[in-house]
Amino acid sequence: MFLDVIHSNVADTWGEKRNTLQMDSVDQSGFPHNRPPYQAVAVDEAQLDVLGQRLEQRPLSFLERVKTQCCCSGARLKSLLLGLFPVLSWLPRYSIRENAVGDLVSGISVGIIQLPQGMANAMLVGVPPVFGLYSSLYPLIVYFIFGTSRHLSIGTFAILAIMIGSVTAKVELLDNAVEQIDVEAAKVNVAVQLTFLCGLIQLLMYLLRGGGVGRWLSDPVIRGYTTAAGLHVMVLQLPLMTGIPAQRHTGLLPSVWTLNDVLHGVTSAVPGALSVSSVSMVILIGGKILNERFKNKLPVAIPWELILIVMGTILSVQMDLVGQHKVQVVGHIPSGLSPPVLPSLSQARELFLPALSVALVGFSFLSALGSVFANKHGYHVDSSQDLLALGLCNTVGGMFQCFAVSCSFSRSMVQESTSVKSQMAGLLSALMMLTILLKIGQLFEQLPKAVLAVIIVVNLQGLMAQFKDLCLLWKCDRLDLVVWVASLISTLVFNLDLGLAVAVIFSLLTLIYRTQRSSTVVLGRIPGTDCYRDVLLYTKAKPVAGVTILSYPSPIYFANSQLVFTQIRQTVSRDHKKNPAGVHTSSSSSSSSSGHTWRHTHCMVLDLSSVTFMDSVAMLALFKVAEDLDVQGVRVFLAGCPERILSQLQTQGCKADSLSTLCLFPSVHHAVLRWLSTLPRPLEVHRVSLPRSSEDLMRKSILTKCL
Repeated sequence: MFLDVIHSNVADTWGEKRNTLQMDSVDQSGFPHNRPPYQAVAVDEAQLDVLGQRLEQRPLSFLERVKTQCCCSGARLKSLLLGLFPVLSWLPRYSIRENAVGDLVSGISVGIIQLPQGMANAMLVGVPPVFGLYSSLYPLIVYFIFGTSRHLSIGTFAILAIMIGSVTAKVELLDNAVEQIDVEAAKVNVAVQLTFLCGLIQLLMYLLRGGGVGRWLSDPVIRGYTTAAGLHVMVLQLPLMTGIPAQRHTGLLPSVWTLNDVLHGVTSAVPGALSVSSVSMVILIGGKILNERFKNKLPVAIPWELILIVMGTILSVQMDLVGQHKVQVVGHIPSGLSPPVLPSLSQARELFLPALSVALVGFSFLSALGSVFANKHGYHVDSSQDLLALGLCNTVGGMFQCFAVSCSFSRSMVQESTSVKSQMAGLLSALMMLTILLKIGQLFEQLPKAVLAVIIVVNLQGLMAQFKDLCLLWKCDRLDLVVWVASLISTLVFNLDLGLAVAVIFSLLTLIYRTQRSSTVVLGRIPGTDCYRDVLLYTKAKPVAGVTILSYPSPIYFANSQLVFTQIRQTVSRDHKKNPAGVHTSSSSSSSSSGHTWRHTHCMVLDLSSVTFMDSVAMLALFKVAEDLDVQGVRVFLAGCPERILSQLQTQGCKADSLSTLCLFPSVHHAVLRWLSTLPRPLEVHRVSLPRSSEDLMRKSILTKCL
């Protein structure tokens, strides 16, 4: 039966071949007449299914899907365990000779950086520095077991610390007589509850297979948001760097009100704090410049943050900065580890939205940075498994009084530059933090807070460099520039949690606007090719006589379907008069090559190759347009339909008469050839005559190609 179908189509394709030669002769395109015959065969979707031997794909029923997921075997159980615990797949094959040196250097280097960053980020959260050390210990152990990226450094992250700090700043005391220690305890309680709730949300996202949810946060949204967060942090560090008392504000424009407090209290600045901040900033900025200048000569970047912390602590003790100069210091750091406690979640309702924001932002950064390193070094990361790992880091960490963590860009870059080989480096960094907590944590009690504030501000230079995005986006995509600016302004105005929600909503609205702004494009054929391009962009692209070729570059759905099909009706109506086929309608014996009575005087080919989806509203509108144009004598062909749209067309049983299978073609060129093959033979012009022997030879060639 397959050969019968092929032979039945050869006669039709032979007529289409001659029409193609006619089309080339009319426009004098320079098409070589001896080109391969398969370029001229007009195949519709039904014939292509036969020639390509398409497989029928029956969707599985619900019970079949459940049975497939629940079936158990030894191989499936092993695959499940290796997927849930990636450490089991690489640790047995770990080579000490090849990997130990790189992992040891990387683990120590990152562990040294973890110490100052953990303490500084704890200040951003508004909790004692020791909780930053906790957050640099437990999550590293969890990610060592469940994580898939060998280059990511898990631990405290400034952006998340800022977001949590904006929540803990709302902790207010009903009684002013309550001591400061109770304020810190209340803030720790809020931070721990938010972290635990954030972990639960990420675990729920994993169960719902939400590993790709981070893609909803576009790059302009993230970069505008983080830039605003950096500005917010810089303003919050001014009171610590100057010694000026300032209140933590919430609500609208919190950074502006904090800056206003600092400017009005400039006369009460503490000279000791200003001196410590100035010297620390000169040392740290100068050290980073030296690292950048000699980065090719240094085996490992010099840890200037650690040097600054050690120097600041020694000078604070020797010069008695607390007693004589009124400089604020870190204070008591308890030794040892805190026992695990299940958070109460008594404020879960109030903390849900902030926890959701922290969960999305934290996972978005981890997923994006993990993919960058994986592509660069040629290995695979599982974003879904990393979502599980991050959820467990925050859930388990919440039990040990940690605050929410993610990957740090700066520490991850250090981990990459020190030739890390596996996740073993993270475990070594965790062991370093454990040693600090158990043995030497108390040595940093006299560390000035101004030093930590300077470390925070200087390390935000990367975020401030994102202002360069404005020039780039102005040149390439100004709508993304609007999204970037809107994300920045909304975050500065509405604070970090609500500002992110506003930025995401605005980004989605711009996506809808892009689909509304798109318009149909009229295509023409470039002579000498089977390519069709926009006639307004290509001067050589000429319309085919009697054919209107249209393309739409966006999805078609309920919000824009009326606009799209109105444009199509208007364009076809105008082109029907300007670009006739050169034939006259006839209801008598004039018939096309396919044997149908000739009643169409024009053809509209709609290229759907760029339409990713069409909803039911758009599909019904398409059928309506096809019916109306058919009454007007215009034949409708669909070309390049994606598989999803083809399935939708096949399931529209009630409209099967409107769009038969013969109206569907794999490309625009096939549709045009089919239309030309249906033109009445007596009306054809500029026909290219071939000898009988050539005709037989080409018939045989077409049959050979099809077989």
